[in-house]
Amino acid sequence: MTAREFSASYRLAVRLLRPPLTALTRRDWRGAENLPTDSGFVACSNHLSHTDPLTLAHFLVDNGWPPRFLAKQAVFEVPVVGRIVSGAGQIPVKRGSGDAGLSLAAAVAAVRAGECVAVYPEGTLTRDPGLWPMAGKTGAARIALTTGAPVVPIAQWGAQELLEPYSKRLHVLRRPLVHVWAGPPVDLSPWQGRLLDGAVLAEATGAILAAVTGLLEQIRGERAPAERWDPRTHDLPLTGDFRRVQKEKR
Repeated sequence: MTAREFSASYRLAVRLLRPPLTALTRRDWRGAENLPTDSGFVACSNHLSHTDPLTLAHFLVDNGWPPRFLAKQAVFEVPVVGRIVSGAGQIPVKRGSGDAGLSLAAAVAAVRAGECVAVYPEGTLTRDPGLWPMAGKTGAARIALTTGAPVVPIAQWGAQELLEPYSKRLHVLRRPLVHVWAGPPVDLSPWQGRLLDGAVLAEATGAILAAVTGLLEQIRGERAPAERWDPRTHDLPLTGDFRRVQKEKR
């Protein structure tokens, strides 16, 4: 799939998903003018619900950008769905394996080819009690600093009312107002051209998450906690439904 070209699988996914998304949600979309028009870029969003990849894709697709998500390998193994996702050019990520570098290499190649790669810097659904963005992983920063491509921060709010975090119960009658706001590209110039060591990547990731959080503060009309929530300091697994671990410890 070349830049901004919708493959047959992508067109099928759009035909299948756009009507229910339109019926189940109301939309407050802002900031489309911040999406590049002539280059690949990295779209970075907070992660609230298993439905928000759909609402994020809805926003990007309707603004002319078919995003390529970095998605966990398990999605590609689901019958039928896996074939559609693979055909739509999504990029599998094997968490905790040595193949993570291959996923980043594929993302870098896609951005350099002029595509939009969508990344959740948190790496999983937020565990912050207030659903604010939590501490992030460095993949998005590495892709952006390797390619020199812009990072567009995107904040989402409302998708969690359609499907709560880690819930399997879809609330089809709520028809929540889903906010998807894109901000101006994050200024990563302080770290451009430097050795991509842990410190540089952590600082750049912090700048990306700060931009996303700032947009979310505007949407919610409140301030995020001064300290970003970090699952590593709460003795929780970095991925998966952390509530099971909490129940087991009781």
